Amino acid sequence: MAKTQPAKESDSKINDLIFKELIKRGYSLEGNTRVWNIADSKLWYLTPEQAQGYLDLESDQGYKTQTGQPQAEDLLEANITEIAEEIGDVPINIVDLGCGDGTKGLRIIELLRKINPSIKIRYCPIDISGYMVQKAIETVSNKKVDEIIEFQYNISDFENLENVTPLLSKGEYKKNVFLLLGNTLGNFEIHELLYEIRSSMNMDDLFIIDTAIDDSKQEERAEAYKKNKLANDWLIHIPLQLGLLHEEVELGTRWKNQRIELYYTIKVNKLVKFQNREISFNKGDQMIIAIAFKHKKEDLLTYFNMHFRQVSLNVSKDKSKALLICKK
Repeated sequence: MAKTQPAKESDSKINDLIFKELIKRGYSLEGNTRVWNIADSKLWYLTPEQAQGYLDLESDQGYKTQTGQPQAEDLLEANITEIAEEIGDVPINIVDLGCGDGTKGLRIIELLRKINPSIKIRYCPIDISGYMVQKAIETVSNKKVDEIIEFQYNISDFENLENVTPLLSKGEYKKNVFLLLGNTLGNFEIHELLYEIRSSMNMDDLFIIDTAIDDSKQEERAEAYKKNKLANDWLIHIPLQLGLLHEEVELGTRWKNQRIELYYTIKVNKLVKFQNREISFNKGDQMIIAIAFKHKKEDLLTYFNMHFRQVSLNVSKDKSKALLICKK
């Protein structure tokens, strides 16, 4: 029997939140393989290095091509007239959910300004990462919008959205336009997320989403993640913050359960100790770090119509991307 390696000095860098999440969730068995599932977007951006790793991946041209990102911008431009008509000629709050570095929010701001140069826009970035929020604020400067909202709820998960809307709807900015751009939808359980967002909206507020859809090429897309070095550079921070070393894990990807899964296979037996608790990893264990659901177009329509009274769905020419415009 192979010996279990003891915890090393690097274990002092173990992240408390990730370790507790692993303990809480435990593992499941798939045959003889132990599978630890800690795929949760709140763990992806805990440090500036993690957040920047994601931004590096997202801006990579190879990644954009593999995941259909260019079509997202085409869809926004192709449908901006419909969006502008739904907004009308009133001051708006753009609530940029999962704002990243703000480039996607800026894109729609620029398109709206092209149609209506006098539209009054107040920008509110929301992200679990303070690093991302600051990047978004820098990207969408006051020169591009009339005002930027900076308050305690900028750095937040979507469960706190109900606290945001009442603070935004004061004064002349009564109407909210919620954005969820860049495939963020696929990282969540869809009904829970849609419920949270809808509950935070006022009547006639808009919700605009772009997301990848199941175009029967998901196995190819999953394989592309594995080949992209930047994906590993970003996600490797999570096993490293559990006391594992670079050489002790290997990134893998697969299309399974209607989602792309990115996981690490643990290559050694290793005992990790932290705060009087310990986890024993076995060689061959798998640790799911990230998932990306890819729903079929018909399913998306069904799900969104359950939550919103008005839904418009538009699909990219290559059938890989959808843009939804919803009204409460």
